Amino acid sequence: MSTSANVTRRDFIKASAVTAGAMAMAARSYAQVAGANDRLNLGVIGCGGISNHHLDKMLKIYEDDNFRYLAVCDVYKKRAEKYQRKIKREMDAPALHENYKAVLDNKDIDYVLIATPEHAHHHITMDALAAGKHVYVEKPLTHTLPEALEVVAKVKETGLKLQVGVQGTADDSYASAFTAIKEGKLGSIVQAQIDYVRNYTEDGPWRKGGSGNTDKPADLNWEAWQGPAPRHDWDPHRYYEWRCYSDYSGGIATDLFIHRLTRLIKACGLEFPDRVVGMGGIYTWDDGRDLPDSMELLAEYPAKEGITNGMTVHVLGTMANEQKNPHCIRGTEATLFFEGEGWVIKNDANEVIETHKKTGGEDVDPHHRNHHAAIRDASVELNCPAEIGLYGVVACRMANLSWFKRRMMHWDADKQEII
Repeated sequence: MSTSANVTRRDFIKASAVTAGAMAMAARSYAQVAGANDRLNLGVIGCGGISNHHLDKMLKIYEDDNFRYLAVCDVYKKRAEKYQRKIKREMDAPALHENYKAVLDNKDIDYVLIATPEHAHHHITMDALAAGKHVYVEKPLTHTLPEALEVVAKVKETGLKLQVGVQGTADDSYASAFTAIKEGKLGSIVQAQIDYVRNYTEDGPWRKGGSGNTDKPADLNWEAWQGPAPRHDWDPHRYYEWRCYSDYSGGIATDLFIHRLTRLIKACGLEFPDRVVGMGGIYTWDDGRDLPDSMELLAEYPAKEGITNGMTVHVLGTMANEQKNPHCIRGTEATLFFEGEGWVIKNDANEVIETHKKTGGEDVDPHHRNHHAAIRDASVELNCPAEIGLYGVVACRMANLSWFKRRMMHWDADKQEII
């Protein structure tokens, strides 16, 4: 694992420039969607468990939100066929593909849902943007920092709409908290904390499908599935339980923390941290995984005018105990607590001084609706655009590198890299 992004600030700015040709490409893509009531055509890349969760939700809203599935793709044919059959019950059967590039070659497709393991996010997203497709990519935005920087630059270049699948940002609690903070209702922010805790009582995080004697399915393209990752002989653990291995995932940090940390990034208007520590270990399930089975992240963020003079963020991720920490943002004057119905602000005397009842919620269907609205109307703000996705990747990547190297990781703002 490299500790450097190998992408300079100058390269990032240069890559972010919007060229006349790129603007024309974006205009052609936008022309496919002439009005708010026009149908959107969707292609799906990756038909596993998360993607099926999307499908179950979206089949309930496709008529109201006016979109259709035109193609589905997976390197495991059986999965793609099952996905196709579920769609066929509601509408014309979408085309079936093994190679995702066949989806991108379909000129009638307006946007793609990328629901693959993390290590495949970058190259598929870059190819989709190059093909003029809007993108909904599951979290995290990418597996590594250089990849995230490249995707953000490509989004800026093309003008296409990319939504990162942190569906918790469809809950307006975090945008409204940012407004309250900017209005000075908490004072200067000094600390925020959140958690993602679970209690795996038996096999540990994500050990649920693999078996040492499970043969490779005949219709699974193992070579294609590995993509840019290091090559291994067929291993059912790596395929079915890929979140346990750093070749394909960042584990707790990028699969779970990204959901929670991104909310605080949005609520506090955070960007790049100054320094990050990742603590934890393989404490309970030493079963061949190379990522921790329990973890904590502590990040320090720099001063930001009107928000903070400097602050820390703590994320707890125990996987053998699900006792929670309060989800809150602490300021010099008051504390904002996130609760089930929204949030409440209390002063040091524990008196409630303001409440907010949320709209939206942590679900994929309102998150897709927001993406569709942004594709149809360029003035609509995305819940979780590429830039916010980048900020989440930076902090979580720094935490993982800190854990692996047993060192504090620093962010070099000038070079746009981790040191």
